Amino acid sequence: MFRNTVLICGGTGCTSNNSPAVAAEFEKLIKERGLENDVAIIKTGCFGLCANGPVCVVYPEGAFYSFVKVEDVKEIVEEHLIKGRLVQRLLYKEKSEAQAETVRALSDTNFYKQQTRIALRLCGVINPENIDEYIAYDGYQALIKVLQTMTPQEVIDVIKNSGLRGRGGAGFPTGLKWQFCRNAVGDEKYIACNADEGDPGAFMDRSVLEGDPHSVIEAMTIGAYAIGAHQGYIYVRAEYPIAVQRLNIALKQAREYGLIGKNILDTGFDFDLDIRLGSGAFVCGEETALMTSIEGKRGEPRPRPPFPANKGLFGKPTVLNNVETYANICQIILKGADWFAAMGTEKSKGTKVFALGGKITNTGLVEIPMGTPLRKIIYDIGGGCPNGKKLKAVQTGGPSGGCIPASLIDTPVDYESLAAIGSIVGSGGMIVMDEDNCMVDIAKFFLEFTVDESCGKCTPCRIGTKRLLEYLNKITSGKATMQDLDDMEKLCYFIKANSLCALGQTAPNPVLSTLKYFRDEYIAHIQDKKCPCHVCKDLVQYTITDACKGCTLCARNCPVKAISGTVKEKHTIDQSKCIKCGLCMTNCKFNAIVKE
Repeated sequence: MFRNTVLICGGTGCTSNNSPAVAAEFEKLIKERGLENDVAIIKTGCFGLCANGPVCVVYPEGAFYSFVKVEDVKEIVEEHLIKGRLVQRLLYKEKSEAQAETVRALSDTNFYKQQTRIALRLCGVINPENIDEYIAYDGYQALIKVLQTMTPQEVIDVIKNSGLRGRGGAGFPTGLKWQFCRNAVGDEKYIACNADEGDPGAFMDRSVLEGDPHSVIEAMTIGAYAIGAHQGYIYVRAEYPIAVQRLNIALKQAREYGLIGKNILDTGFDFDLDIRLGSGAFVCGEETALMTSIEGKRGEPRPRPPFPANKGLFGKPTVLNNVETYANICQIILKGADWFAAMGTEKSKGTKVFALGGKITNTGLVEIPMGTPLRKIIYDIGGGCPNGKKLKAVQTGGPSGGCIPASLIDTPVDYESLAAIGSIVGSGGMIVMDEDNCMVDIAKFFLEFTVDESCGKCTPCRIGTKRLLEYLNKITSGKATMQDLDDMEKLCYFIKANSLCALGQTAPNPVLSTLKYFRDEYIAHIQDKKCPCHVCKDLVQYTITDACKGCTLCARNCPVKAISGTVKEKHTIDQSKCIKCGLCMTNCKFNAIVKE
């Protein structure tokens, strides 16, 4: 039994901040001081507070250290692990409007105590590369229960009664999808996992695969038993190397333990899993395009019907769910449908994981019951916008979602409530914008993404999204008319109604939602030739005010010689030469240059 356990985040965020070197330094110093039998060093998945990495937690005290550098490790070892004294300067600082307050334990932070963690329950808790640690937390008990005591239909009934809906975006009832596939006629069936997380700012599925891969493997095995499949595929982005590595390790361990493969647990049930790597195509997040890619073809969507439950992978009945959906299955089996259905709202049961990003104090992963007000997520958990800035909007659902204005901050976060105001839950991206964000520019950013990611198969998406982007470029450059605004809005509805798959059908959502709630910004760009937030470069103008002292610093730093004037006299900017780089404003010591 170890006296102390040090958990070190090994997720992508902390890894990029050098957490492997921090872990190596811990291991080195522990060995040098002969503490191998007293202190365990465990590399976990993501804790959730991604912006504070590298993160480590020391038990039994539960001390939560953030921004840990290699040079800090010696102090933690000598002070905390040897002398039993917390290193106060490294303890996590809870940020508030008034000041930063030191918080000793992870569970005491506002970020954590407001959450209900089911899909994320073992992320940051176990070593994801050790199957025994997963088993110690009831791992594979759900599979044992299913194979030894339940019929396939009983499994499906539990999932249906739980009210679990797909967490990949559309929110289709999971149990119903499984039922359709079980009822489908076919000599062979498949189960697949969508881990092709492509939304900008979304990293929920990646974190589950990095921190708790066995939960997905176990759930897919249960799903395979329920629908009658014997082969499964996990389609994961090749850009997720840590997730892929840990999945491969987990699959190897599960095979060695007889938990996948032939005659699982001596029940006569056979099931195996393979990994297929995606190449970063956003369209392959769409279920039929994903299946086409697994088959070795170019990832393009297929017309529906027939739906995958009847004719999916290799033309056979197929169930496809995303990582987070599977991460809920085992706990539902163990704790019951009523337990899960007691959380959330009448039509949106359970919890949902969101990736908080953008202009937010606590960037990271949160898991909250469905129906939680947006205000609680942004302020109580996320800490609000930094630097005293005012919240302007929240984008949910990524490129397929919409921008929710601050005036609707009390909207419950569930499938129905967000759809009613022009957005979606989506896979769980949640990007926060403050008063400095131009909403026209935000819409343009997402359109640029969807134009790049369109597979080109259908004309409304291939051509229509490009035309939409052209309209937005005209608006942000001050060349559009009010007629262009009307035409752009009509085009949005045409693309939504006529595109083949969800990528095109939802591509206009950022434009439509910003038009609905921030139309005044569009009008300012068109009629006043001004960007109210001074973001759109073509509409920005730098002006020298009467506060100018004639120090010539701005003129000397201008890369295109657009500033003229004599010493100790007010200078001027030739707007025809100005490239709007902002160097003059940055270098002015007298705040005499303003951006208009």
